[in-house]
Amino acid sequence: MTPLVQVRDLSKTFDVSAPWLNRVVERKPRQFVHAVDGVSFTIERGKTLALVGESGCGKSTVARLLVGLYQPTRGDVQFDGQPTDAAQNAAGVRTLRRRMQMIFQDPYASLNPRWKVLDIVGEPLREHGLVNQQGTPPGGVREADALKAKVGELLLSVGLAASDVEKFPHQFSGGQRQRISIARALATQPEFLVCDEPTSALDVSVQAQVLNIMKDLQRSQGLTYLFISHNLAVVRHVADQVGVMYLGRLVELSDKAELFGHPRHPYTRMLLDAIPDIHMSGRSRTPVQGEVPNPLNPPTGCAFHPRCPHANARCSAERPALTMFQGVQVACHAVQEGRI
Repeated sequence: MTPLVQVRDLSKTFDVSAPWLNRVVERKPRQFVHAVDGVSFTIERGKTLALVGESGCGKSTVARLLVGLYQPTRGDVQFDGQPTDAAQNAAGVRTLRRRMQMIFQDPYASLNPRWKVLDIVGEPLREHGLVNQQGTPPGGVREADALKAKVGELLLSVGLAASDVEKFPHQFSGGQRQRISIARALATQPEFLVCDEPTSALDVSVQAQVLNIMKDLQRSQGLTYLFISHNLAVVRHVADQVGVMYLGRLVELSDKAELFGHPRHPYTRMLLDAIPDIHMSGRSRTPVQGEVPNPLNPPTGCAFHPRCPHANARCSAERPALTMFQGVQVACHAVQEGRI
């Protein structure tokens, strides 16, 4: 069966140069950041792929590339067997927008404070014409009643009350606001949700509530998720597959159980060793060494080699490709040569 989402060699480069006159006066060249550099993966229907990594590794850029908020510099995204950039006409773009939605990171910034919940959750319904009853003039009384009823159903599906439609965002807590964001994303009955750290701004207990709601919705509606996070405990709870990103590239991609049980890449091992060992098992731990390199001037060869305890001359000269190794995709010379 064809995967719902296929990403091939996806790249995004941003021009971060100083203004032209400054460059001329100071004799500086143009500068570019390779935020995403050759990322490829697939997501099966009804499954969750999680992307993890330190801040600035390109996770959120991948999310925005998938939903069309950014245009890729190179590579392509296929949704349900069709390239997303081929949907150039208004009808094609509209259909694509209805089938994939995004949940943003900050529930305080992603909701319009001047709008009631009815308007926030109802906007995609109006925009896609999903509430207009046959024979009812747009904006009519019957349409308004249908919209209110539909928004109420969506709020109930995420654990809020139907009466909350008349409230403003400031009347809700952070967790409740994120539930409103989820209800808004579900309004068009999408098949694919891109979740950009949807629980990172919430307390731990509220995180669990929101994650459980998302898991329940996935089971009941057959949703497919791309889940962006830097919290490995959250990823362990929600993901089926995990991709580890470092400086714009995927360094390891495998099933969740395999990644947490037998991490291959040294960077993945460092991330897992940073998790507190509450069982005090006494296992050896390698603290995360060094700092993320400057993305304007990345290291030669493998980008992780300045922080890697297993690096050699080949690592600093030759960039490893993401290849299959014992059932896991990993980009590491040391793993492929058996040095780890």
